[in-house]
Amino acid sequence: MGGPAQTAEFSLVSSFRDPNGVLFAWNGRIFRIVNAAGMADLKAFLASGCAAKWASAGALIRTAAPGDAEKRELLQAPEIAGLYARIGGEVILEHERIPFPSFPYEWPPEMLHRAAALTLELALGLLPESLGLKDATPYNILFRGPQPVFIDVLSFERRDPGDPAWLAYAQFVRTFLLPLLANRHLGLALDQALLARRDGLEPEEVYAWLGPLKRMRPPFFSLVSMPVWLALRHRQDDSIYRKRALPDAERAKFILTALLKGLQRQLRAAAPKADARSAWSGYMEANSYAPEQFAAKERFVEESLAASRPKQVLDVGCNTGKFSFMAARGGARVVAIDCDPVVAGNVWRQAAAERLDVLPLVVNLARPTPGTGWNNSEYPSFLARARGAFDTVLMLAVVHHLLVTERIPLDGIVDLAADLTTDKLVIEFVAPEDAMFKKIVRGREDLHSGLTAAVFEDACGRRFDILRSQRLDGAARWLYLMRRKGAAI
Repeated sequence: MGGPAQTAEFSLVSSFRDPNGVLFAWNGRIFRIVNAAGMADLKAFLASGCAAKWASAGALIRTAAPGDAEKRELLQAPEIAGLYARIGGEVILEHERIPFPSFPYEWPPEMLHRAAALTLELALGLLPESLGLKDATPYNILFRGPQPVFIDVLSFERRDPGDPAWLAYAQFVRTFLLPLLANRHLGLALDQALLARRDGLEPEEVYAWLGPLKRMRPPFFSLVSMPVWLALRHRQDDSIYRKRALPDAERAKFILTALLKGLQRQLRAAAPKADARSAWSGYMEANSYAPEQFAAKERFVEESLAASRPKQVLDVGCNTGKFSFMAARGGARVVAIDCDPVVAGNVWRQAAAERLDVLPLVVNLARPTPGTGWNNSEYPSFLARARGAFDTVLMLAVVHHLLVTERIPLDGIVDLAADLTTDKLVIEFVAPEDAMFKKIVRGREDLHSGLTAAVFEDACGRRFDILRSQRLDGAARWLYLMRRKGAAI
C-alpha cells in the first residue's frame, strides 16, 4: 500500500455525523475508523448471513480489515493517527471505492425509488437474524452504474427481539416517500425537495401544498394529513420515541414485518410513471436530423469510441442515452447527465434492464450541482467530482444550447470540456443556419452572426488537437474527435 508519503492525499468523507465512526479517503482508497461504541453491532452484522449474501450480490459495499502491518502503516500518518485517537478508534476497515459518487438530489425519481426499495429489502431481510436498520436515508446509498449499493455498515444494529417499532420509519417517509409522492402528484423535482433539505420533506410542508381533497385521499391522508393533525394535538409528547418491548418476540416480529411490508406497498404506489413524457423525450431524432444524418452521426461516434477505447466516459446531454449505451457496450463506465429527469429516468430503466454500466444523473452543465452540507464540502459539487475523472467526454447536440439558451461563451465551454476530460472529446458543432439553432435563437441571430465552423475549430484549438471531423450531409452540423493538448498518447 505504501507508507505515509508527503504526497499522500487525506480527506474526510461525509460521515462525520456518526458517533460510532468516521470515513476518510487516503491515496484514493476509502477507510473507516470504528470506535468501541460501534464494535458490537458491527461485528454482529459482519458475521451475519445477510452481510455475506448482500455483498456477494453487489447490494452492500465490500468491506475488509487491513492486516496489522498495513494498519500500522496507516497510523504512521499524522492525520490518520490524530483522527484515530480523537474518536477512540478500535478498528480500521477498508471499503471498495464506488467509481463516481452521486447524491439523491441528482437522481431521477426512478433511482430514489430503487434506493428506497433496497432499504426496505435490507430491513426485512435482517429480521430473522435479530438485526435492524437504525436509520433510513438515501445518503446511505450510492449507485454503481444503475445498481444501488448500501454503503454505511454502521447503520446496522442488534435488535431487541421484543421491540415492534422501527424508529427510522419517519425518516424513511421524509426522505423517500414524501419526495417521491410530491414529484409524482405535485411535479416537485427531487432537487427542489432534497438539495436544501438533507432530511427530506416534512409532512407540514407537503400538507400546505395540497388542496382539501388531496389531503383526505390516499396516500396523502395517512402519510401527511394524519401526522400533521396528530402533531397539533401532541406537540410536547415524545412518548412515541420511547422503546416498548413486548413479552412475545414473535408477535413483535410480526408487527414490525407488517409495518415494513406496508411501506413497500406505499412505495409501489409512489413509483414514477413509466410512460412519462417530456419536451426532451426523443429530441435528437424528432427535432434535429433526417434518418440518414442520424445514422451518419451514429457511425462517427461508434468509430471514434472504437478507435479510442475509453474506460471512463461522461455523456453531457445524454437524452435517450443512445451514445451512453454505445460506450458502455464497448466496455466503458459511463456517467450520463441530462437536465431532464424524465429522460434520465428512462436511461436508468434501460441501463438497469440491460445491466449496462451507465449512471444517469439529473445535472445541467450550465448550472451544475453545487457543493452542499457543512462548509459546502460535505457533499462535493458535481464539477469537483467530475474534473479529470473521465478519459472521454461526449458533447453531442449540446454546445448550441449552452451558447444560445444559457449564454455561455464558446471559450468557456471549451475550457470546461478540457477540464473534464483527460484525453478525448467527441463534440458536435451546430451552425447558426441550422433549423434548431434558428428555433432556439428567437430573434437574436445578430449575437451569433460570426459563428462558423472555422471559428469553432479555432476556439477548440487552444485546448485540443482535432483528430478527425465530418460534416453531416445536407446539415449545418459538424462532428469532431479531439484530443486534449498535453494528454498522454
